[in-house]
Amino acid sequence: MLMPKRTKYRKVMKGRMKGNTKGGGKLNFGAYGLQAVERGMVTARQIEASRRALTREMKRRGKVWISVFPHKPITQRAAEVRMGGGKGAVDHWSAVVKPGRVLFEMDGVEEEVAMSALRLAAYKLSIKTTVIKRGA
Repeated sequence: MLMPKRTKYRKVMKGRMKGNTKGGGKLNFGAYGLQAVERGMVTARQIEASRRALTREMKRRGKVWISVFPHKPITQRAAEVRMGGGKGAVDHWSAVVKPGRVLFEMDGVEEEVAMSALRLAAYKLSIKTTVIKRGA
């Protein structure tokens, strides 16, 4: 599971996800990619599930790059706890994804295999995505 080795602060505030992505909107490494269409939080579990689906469909040929990392700690209070008592413990880690962000890139496989693999990976994510190609 992806998570930072260390952070400056243990817990962070929610923040806002307005606007489009500042960087990471183009393919840097691979020939095919999965690009976010809407904004949202993608958890470390979703990223790992997508990565597994990608590599399995490719039959471990080619190469995969993951362009997002879950830096944001998401806290949760225990069930049936009364009001007050402060903020809950860190439950999981997630990445803030804005529209236009490339999440995964891949290369070294045929176009049909790449399209089907990226489609399978997209099913594992909680946001809408689209498949993009280099030079298209």
